[in-house]
Amino acid sequence: MKYQITHRTQYRYQQDTANCYNLACMLPRAMSYQKVESSRLQVNPAPSSQYQSRDFFGNQQTFFHIGALHSQLEVTVVSQVEAMRRYVAGPLESSMPWDDLTRHLAQSTYDAALDARLFSHGTRMTPCDPLLAEFARQDFKPGVPVLEAARRLAHRIFEEFTFEPGFTTLATPVRTVLETKRGVCQDFAQLAISALRSLGLPVRYVSGYLETLPPPGQARLVGADASHAWFSVFDPVLGWIDFDPTNDMMPDERHITVAFGRDYADVVPLKGLMSGGGEHQLKVEVDVMPLGLDGAPLS
Repeated sequence: MKYQITHRTQYRYQQDTANCYNLACMLPRAMSYQKVESSRLQVNPAPSSQYQSRDFFGNQQTFFHIGALHSQLEVTVVSQVEAMRRYVAGPLESSMPWDDLTRHLAQSTYDAALDARLFSHGTRMTPCDPLLAEFARQDFKPGVPVLEAARRLAHRIFEEFTFEPGFTTLATPVRTVLETKRGVCQDFAQLAISALRSLGLPVRYVSGYLETLPPPGQARLVGADASHAWFSVFDPVLGWIDFDPTNDMMPDERHITVAFGRDYADVVPLKGLMSGGGEHQLKVEVDVMPLGLDGAPLS
């Protein structure tokens, strides 16, 4: 499926600001199941300097500095991406038993295993916690294949937790999410990550977009989509496999990957520092527009 994704972030400041330094992680990355046909980031007012680089995880980042006085900032990313069916080399039940996987990674020195071990340690946003390990063990019984257990955990989060925008913030601990059983996609992804890492398993945080469909009989609303998040689990044979606990599914052609890291802090869409400004208003609009084979928008 082809998409045009438009992600617009607008800041309006109470007072003029200057020397605004920003780092954006908003350009989709090329994957085996995802072709990035084009992607551009535009900043208004025009930056004094701007350059692109790749972070430790291979995500594309854009740094820009605005030196002139300004009272508002607008960052717009427009990307055209072809998302393809994700090929999994075997059934989830053929993945390695999770308790064998922890021992396998501890003893292995090949590149993929060393890379995976980087994602098996707790972070500030996804800490290892005995309570979270206990939560995971309801699905991670001895000998259960790691990917099958991850699928069960994602399903249980979908069944037992309530999606409630505004209930949590970026600073809400995963333990609070576990206790209240409420949150949004970021919370559910980081809850699963913390739970699995508490068992010593390698798990990645994935940021991106999901095409949303309007209710039957209603028109599609431009700009009403949002960023999305899910998690990915490593298996030595099948590789990294994604799970979306918010929607109880394995990501498919409707999921567009932007970046991955240890947690949300590694892939914040836009962050920075500024001088002055006072209070500010923030507005974010995301539009995931499906395209036909000719590149024209589908109605």
